[in-house]
Amino acid sequence: MGATLRALRAFVLLAGFYLLGVFLLAALAGADYLLYLYAPASIAAKLYFVSALLAIPLVRGLFMLRTPKGEELPGRPVTETDEPDLWRTVRELAEQVGTRAPSRIVLTADVNAAVSEEARLLGLLPGPRRLYLGIPLMQGLTEAQLRAVIAHELGHYSNSDTRLAAITVRGRAQVLRTIAHFEERADRTVARERTQQEKRNAKAEAKGKKTKEVDTTGAGITYRTMAKIYIGYAKLYFRATLATSRRQEYAADATAARIAGRDASASALREIPALDAAFGFYMGSYATLGSEARLLPPRGEVFGGFGRMLSARRLELVGLRTELPTEPSSPYDSHPPIADRVHRIEALPADGREEEAKGAALALLTDPERTLADLEDAVLTDEVRQFRRTGDWQELLDGAMTEGLSDLSTPLHRALAFYTKDRPTLPALLQVIDDGQLWQLARRLPMSEEAASASGRAFREFARPVMQKSLNSMALADLSARSRLRWEFSWSEAATAHVLPAPDGTEHDLGSAVATAVADHPDTGPLRALLASAPRETDTPR
Repeated sequence: MGATLRALRAFVLLAGFYLLGVFLLAALAGADYLLYLYAPASIAAKLYFVSALLAIPLVRGLFMLRTPKGEELPGRPVTETDEPDLWRTVRELAEQVGTRAPSRIVLTADVNAAVSEEARLLGLLPGPRRLYLGIPLMQGLTEAQLRAVIAHELGHYSNSDTRLAAITVRGRAQVLRTIAHFEERADRTVARERTQQEKRNAKAEAKGKKTKEVDTTGAGITYRTMAKIYIGYAKLYFRATLATSRRQEYAADATAARIAGRDASASALREIPALDAAFGFYMGSYATLGSEARLLPPRGEVFGGFGRMLSARRLELVGLRTELPTEPSSPYDSHPPIADRVHRIEALPADGREEEAKGAALALLTDPERTLADLEDAVLTDEVRQFRRTGDWQELLDGAMTEGLSDLSTPLHRALAFYTKDRPTLPALLQVIDDGQLWQLARRLPMSEEAASASGRAFREFARPVMQKSLNSMALADLSARSRLRWEFSWSEAATAHVLPAPDGTEHDLGSAVATAVADHPDTGPLRALLASAPRETDTPR
């Protein structure tokens, strides 16, 4: 489909949104007229009010004629003075693709690259262009792979995808905003109804009367019905533009292969899902490790550590590169499955460019360490930037684990509350075990129906892993409070805890002691001996 036909279809779909709104307003007006003619005045007045409430978001949607100016993604804009090599590469690629280079490059904290254009007259006239490049992406790609990614994005420019996308994006935005209006009003109605019922129950309880179960099933149903109408149109809209969007991706892939080479383009596509999964793991397990303790890694390491983790876990990424997604992320994903895209590129004839630009993509930056530090200033919130910086990753791990263990709350803690009036503690748990109540205590743990209905040895086998894990955590918390733990930081494995020897040099095996305490015939002796060899909690500052 040519650019003109794509633009015409986008206009028709956008007009359809407004026609749907006019039709619904007309239907409301018609219903109000029928109420005026035939309904009792008292009932009609109430329904007029409901009709007016439904009309408000409809009217808002119809008069959202001007799409708000797109905000720039959070990141660090770089000029040609800042990054001459990167800009030169982008300009060279734009010339090879046969399109106008972007006027702005923004480095972001995403495993992604994207282009945008502030086109005018709904995309009919070109405007300033932006290229977004994720630093985590550059940390994991070679220069050749990055060139393929950039060539792909610039390929969208050459096909007028970014300009004509303005019309399609406007239609999507209008539909989604209207849906959001209806759902927001429905949620408010539900919340208001819940509050009213809870107040009535509170008054009834104060008077010694029976309370009713809070039921908001019918609240906000009219708003949700209207939202479903627009959701149906949204599905039609997305499906109507889906095939074209995916063809644009294939065309941009072909451009990348032509400009940067077949192998670099295919390997870049293989790398991106692996990097995305790795970055998600890194952010959850490393970069934000100290968030509860209000701690940050050393400056530049919030994103800089990702490169170190990639180097340490190279073998783990191999499997991710081969296990490519064979389905779109959703039925409305504008991108075809990665596996299909890679297959199409790898089916192209060999072009003899296998050995080009093998160096790291991050080397295109003038000063990568400075860029990593500046990126933190650009994307971290003001609150997060106030966190204390640690001297190294080991200090971050120590602080995070100490804080986490001090506030530990496991299912075992909550179950133990039924056996002690005081705060659930490890000594209290050990006493429950010594009193022969371990498996009665285990019955209070959350478990599957199958486990709950089991008995005897079968029940113990179901409950033992949960008991062992929680008891181990409680023992770690107690030992941490007594300064008997040393945490070992690793880029290639999960952090491990080592119990320090007792003052007399005696070493204890925490895992064995915990296993003995939850055996079929529990024995808390080894665990008590381990704790007895440590200073009392009051003797050690926490």
